[in-house]
Amino acid sequence: MPAPRPTICITTGEPAGIGPEIALRAAWALREQVNCVLLGDAAFLAMTAQALDPAIRVSALSLQAVRNGGVPHFGAERLCAIDVPLAAHVVPGTLDKENGRAVLAMLDAAIEGVQAGWFAAVVTAPLQKSTINDAGVPFSGHTEYFAERTGTPQVVMMLAGAPAGVEGVAQLRVALATTHLPLKDVAGALTQEGLGRTLDIIHHDLRTKFGLAAPCILVTGLNPHAGENGYLGREEIDTITPALEAARARGIDARGPYPADTLFQPKYLQDADCVLAMYHDQGLPVLKFATFGRGVNVTLGLPLIRTSVDHGTALDLAAKGLGHADCGSMEQAIATALAMVRASRA
Repeated sequence: MPAPRPTICITTGEPAGIGPEIALRAAWALREQVNCVLLGDAAFLAMTAQALDPAIRVSALSLQAVRNGGVPHFGAERLCAIDVPLAAHVVPGTLDKENGRAVLAMLDAAIEGVQAGWFAAVVTAPLQKSTINDAGVPFSGHTEYFAERTGTPQVVMMLAGAPAGVEGVAQLRVALATTHLPLKDVAGALTQEGLGRTLDIIHHDLRTKFGLAAPCILVTGLNPHAGENGYLGREEIDTITPALEAARARGIDARGPYPADTLFQPKYLQDADCVLAMYHDQGLPVLKFATFGRGVNVTLGLPLIRTSVDHGTALDLAAKGLGHADCGSMEQAIATALAMVRASRA
């Protein structure tokens, strides 16, 4: 008898963007493998589904009904939507701050659902930070919000994807030591202790959520040529190398620091499970060039599995109407969450 499909929730993101469309299309495409539960305005999602494909059936549940009885395990002939009502009519491509709090309520329901055992993982469609801030709620992003709401002191952003046409590299994973910081602040944000915690989180989650028994982590330097023995900067000598030595003493296979301009080659990556880059635009341009449209954003360090797409709300595409968005990254985000659920259970 086949194993039951894991139940994974999908927050449908900014309603005026492409999130609702790509969530519906990807969930429907993968319905044989995953019991996808959508979080969003159920009436709006049902209307969107009918416009996309009359074959897509959406059954609505209230959040209170789920709290009372859990999430029913529907068959593959329909999708479940837990109703998180919007406050204002949606105009595709046009932001409305009146819907900002509803978008945030989707995230709260997703976290509640994982903690209550309704969902095995969370997949998030893109949201618009400005809409939530304009609604009067300070908000800096999915990653920070999930960390705060789960009481997680430190999380790590990692993007992953399968590079097209690159032999020997089945999966490219790039994690970040710092995320959304001005470049002038990066060096000051790097500490031995912080890098140590980051390496601990990467090592732990690659083992427990990806099923890698002995993960190998390659680490970039901060400066050109990894500092060239101190002539181009001392961060490699004073901060990064001591952090790597301490991590290796804890049993973590962390290697480097390597010059970032030459590290991202198949001959180096084929034996690596993850690259740790020092800042956002050091590691992510390479990954997005190789995998864009198929990449997945994974938050490491959380007490839950959370994946997301590698792109934004694409308001310009949403304004053109349905059918212009590519749901490939959303499909990959769901598939990655499913693989992580299975690995963590194993």
